[in-house]
Amino acid sequence: MTAKKTGKTITVEQIGSPVRRPGVQRKTLIGLGLNKLHRRSTLEDTPAVRGMIASVKHLVRVVDEQ
Repeated sequence: MTAKKTGKTITVEQIGSPVRRPGVQRKTLIGLGLNKLHRRSTLEDTPAVRGMIASVKHLVRVVDEQ
């Protein structure tokens, strides 16, 4: 299982708190590199990252896609 390097990145910002949310959502935020409000993380644009963003779409927003 090899991932192709496309060079595309996606920047996400945390806009919601994981307090009173299921633990899996808190762990997903940590996996995205987010842990406090208004923090930003730049990640490689892969289907796995897109799925993680979709699972916590109410807690993050996509700032930039390149």
